[in-house]
Amino acid sequence: MKISPTATKKDLNDFINLPFKIYKSDPMWVPPLKSELRSQFKPAKNPFLDHCEFKLFLLKENGGVIGRIAAFIDTLANECWGKPIGLFGYYECQPDKVASKLLLDAARNWLHKQGMGAMRGPWSFVSQEWGAVVEGFEPQPVIMAPYNPPYYIEQFDAYGLKKIKDLLVYVIDAQDGYQIPERILKLTDRVAQKYKIHVRQLNMKDYDRDVENFIALSNQSLMNNWGYAPVTNAEAQVMAHDLKSILHEKAVIFAEDNDGRPIGFGVALPDVNQILKGINGRLLPFGWLKLLLGLPKLTHYRMFALGVIPEYHGKAVDSLIYRALYESCFSPDVRMEINYVLEDNAPMNNAIVKLGAKPLRRYRIFEMPIP
Repeated sequence: MKISPTATKKDLNDFINLPFKIYKSDPMWVPPLKSELRSQFKPAKNPFLDHCEFKLFLLKENGGVIGRIAAFIDTLANECWGKPIGLFGYYECQPDKVASKLLLDAARNWLHKQGMGAMRGPWSFVSQEWGAVVEGFEPQPVIMAPYNPPYYIEQFDAYGLKKIKDLLVYVIDAQDGYQIPERILKLTDRVAQKYKIHVRQLNMKDYDRDVENFIALSNQSLMNNWGYAPVTNAEAQVMAHDLKSILHEKAVIFAEDNDGRPIGFGVALPDVNQILKGINGRLLPFGWLKLLLGLPKLTHYRMFALGVIPEYHGKAVDSLIYRALYESCFSPDVRMEINYVLEDNAPMNNAIVKLGAKPLRRYRIFEMPIP
């Protein structure tokens, strides 16, 4: 076995194509769009790389690629966290502990040379695409949600990586008879009346303005969350551009006070993985048509983000937004995955349980010191 950093266009193609070999017989895996994945590693197309140093590694045996890993440093995140924490991600490996150790060693050694004091992951260049599945390997993952075989957890444990945080996923499904509990309806009615809050959908005619609202609200409401780092305007603009073509207006909700000031938001993304499953990572020749025709019909969603500005914390405004999103998106077969919630965020977990959501999946983020 030999490990080396990517150096050529072919190396990058091998890096992108490896999961298609590892998961070819796994019915739960959803092939990503190769063009989208390739863009993540191009500074001209991914502004996250403006504040990130990274190195991609390939592991080869007998001329074939059997593993990959990325090691990277988010300087903006480290400034926010106040700690020199390096990250690893895009990990894929055959069920071989020797191969796994070589990959993780490569990432750790590179991060050590960059002066990092710890290695954390799995992490991604994409916002909120973190962690490895440790519980709930079925059903298939939703949009922008990681997936991995169970043996990856054994490989991380064997290497000495330890749990630093678990991320929880819940689901509500109208086909299972889900209804918002009556007590939540009464509570949110009182909240809206007491604080004079009204909710509205995304305004596609004033999309840029609502993107600005989203950026401002995100950076105010999520700043104290574990793992949070500020979203730059450039990152938000690229994400907004990429998501504009798939968003359902009814699935983006803003809460505003009596003066029309935005105080909270909720974003549910249509689960395009239901379409991507059938196009094998390629938009051409017919993948784009399947995507275009399928998007308006999607009734499954991922709750991607929800935030309320600090002065409205503890006032059940989050429950009001959840209710508004669900009612706005409702159909007899609507399904919404709430993905993800920090395990120790008791107020949020309690609110979700009271909404009647059921536990579905658990992701784990690992960390270890770099001596």
